[in-house]
Amino acid sequence: MKVFRNPQQEVDLFRSRVVVAALVVLAAFAALAARFVWLQVIKHDELHQRAEAQRTALVPVTANRGLIHDRNGIVIAENFSAYTLEINPRQVGDVAAVVDELATVVDIQPRDRRRFKKLADELKGAESIPIRTRLSDEEVARFTAQRYRFPGVELRARLFRHYPLGEVGSHMVGHIGRISPADKERIERWSDAANYAGAEYIGKTGIEASYQRELHGTTGMQEVEITAGGRAVRTLTLTPPVAGNALRLSIDIRLQEVVERAFEDRRGALIAIEPATGDVLAFVSMPTVDPNLFVDGIDPKVWEELNADPDKPLLNRALRGTYPIGSTYKPFLALAALETGKRRPEQVINDPGFFMYGGRRFRDSNKVPLGAVDLHRSIVKSSDIYYYMLADDLGVDTIHDFMKPWGFGQITGIDIDGEMTGILPSSEWKLRRFKQKWYGGETISIGIGQGYNAFTLLQLAHATATLANDGVVLKPHLVKSVEDAITGEQRPTVPKESYRIPVKPEHLRIVREAMVDVNISGTGRGAFAGVPYKVAGKTGTAQVIGIKANEKYDASRVDERHRDHSLFIAFAPAGPGEKPVIAIAALVENAGFGARAAAPIVRTALDFYLLGRLPEGMGPLKSDRMPPEAASSASRLAEGSAPAGAAPPPASSPTGAARPPEPRP
Repeated sequence: MKVFRNPQQEVDLFRSRVVVAALVVLAAFAALAARFVWLQVIKHDELHQRAEAQRTALVPVTANRGLIHDRNGIVIAENFSAYTLEINPRQVGDVAAVVDELATVVDIQPRDRRRFKKLADELKGAESIPIRTRLSDEEVARFTAQRYRFPGVELRARLFRHYPLGEVGSHMVGHIGRISPADKERIERWSDAANYAGAEYIGKTGIEASYQRELHGTTGMQEVEITAGGRAVRTLTLTPPVAGNALRLSIDIRLQEVVERAFEDRRGALIAIEPATGDVLAFVSMPTVDPNLFVDGIDPKVWEELNADPDKPLLNRALRGTYPIGSTYKPFLALAALETGKRRPEQVINDPGFFMYGGRRFRDSNKVPLGAVDLHRSIVKSSDIYYYMLADDLGVDTIHDFMKPWGFGQITGIDIDGEMTGILPSSEWKLRRFKQKWYGGETISIGIGQGYNAFTLLQLAHATATLANDGVVLKPHLVKSVEDAITGEQRPTVPKESYRIPVKPEHLRIVREAMVDVNISGTGRGAFAGVPYKVAGKTGTAQVIGIKANEKYDASRVDERHRDHSLFIAFAPAGPGEKPVIAIAALVENAGFGARAAAPIVRTALDFYLLGRLPEGMGPLKSDRMPPEAASSASRLAEGSAPAGAAPPPASSPTGAARPPEPRP
């Protein structure tokens, strides 16, 4: 059968196929064009940001922490740069094996391993944890040459806090440490929480903690180009950080060191205040501890040893210790007697060596009866009987109301955190605390600073400074001024007068004269024999445990930590018409009679501060690296100028320290 072809039909079919193919091609190109427009136009900004995010990273740049100087310009806290070796646990399989391998390249001690384990437990999820800090140049070179062997291990440049005087003033200055989860929660509640991006350290105690926001500075930001593996290759942009503000303290660090050395291995505290300003000149708590131990993260073994130490070196005794203050309370009670009219200066009582109340015999700490005692002699010879009777006549609530404005049992408001309130007892306090009424017999011991009385040494020093300042109250403070890191402007932090206690000048004069006589013919005469200036003082001996009636106290038969505390208060110069420039309260735990232990330490402090005289055999001070332009503590009486006139600290650079070195390739 013959088939006839239809050329026109074949042409039409071919044309239709060409049209379909063209339409498919056009549709494909249209789809590509649409996708191109979608990616390159509509989604351009978003995709550009994603690409840049994979190519670049924003890295916070930590600011240099502000420096801390004493009143004369001596650096107490500074910064330095060094390299650390850090491990990213998420990029390392067997961390222990990597640490062992690293130990063949750099020196890794057991304490480094213990600290690394502690940090790993505390900082779960952290991108990097240091295994070694402060590497030497030789160690940096050795690791850099073999870096390829250790994926997940990085060499980083860090700024470190350093306390050049070590243990000197550590309870006052405090220390920094790594930011803990609790710290993070606290920072999140701050208005400037964003400023802590990338921050690893924060002030933990003392001034470092209380002035954290002043010292921290402003975090910078660095945009860097990174490889696919996340390693930075170059910096694209940099917003530099602004260093933290510098602090100028009221502390005379040389005086601080002299006092700490005078304590030797004894436990206790001493606070010295400039009465006219509230400047704290020395803030001593003994024993002390080197704050440099905490900067990199303290070795857990060392931490356990510090906590287990029976001497409690971590306790800030000057701020948080509460004690009965013994006979140092008597000058204030004498003022209360004069102000309330319960005693006249010339009024005499008989001191037979004991006081009977409710069938109980209250003994005098003096070994022999003093006989006729007026107010002056009651302070000079420290008659307990006089103050037993006086307390009974005044009553606990009158004593409470008079002592409260002097700061006993009250927060002073000093500019570091953690201050304890203590106890200034009253009938209302006992009812609230124990749900019991006050008994008259409980008032007797209050008269000699015992019983329920429990005050901080800071409160005693504050009250002594107020007494030296004729009843004018100024809030004690440790930071004298803040130096702006950018402008260098000094911003004073010294508070103005808080209030005045309405006491008659003649009553202050009577008590002051008696306190001067304490160190001439009274209980403090041995410690202040030959002193070339007038000094007002009062000894104190405070019981730690009670003793039975009719039983004599024998320190040799009592456990050392149950023996009496030794106290002494003083201010100088205290001659007629002289304005005291320093007031001191000192306590030596379990050291017995106040004149035996506390008074000699106070004498050492006064001799150094007023005369520039060091005790024989003390040797050079760590803080003798005083800058030439700083004022000397020496011979203040001879110069006729108060310590408040000391020269300001020398100008320092806004950053306070050099920037950390760039990581080596």
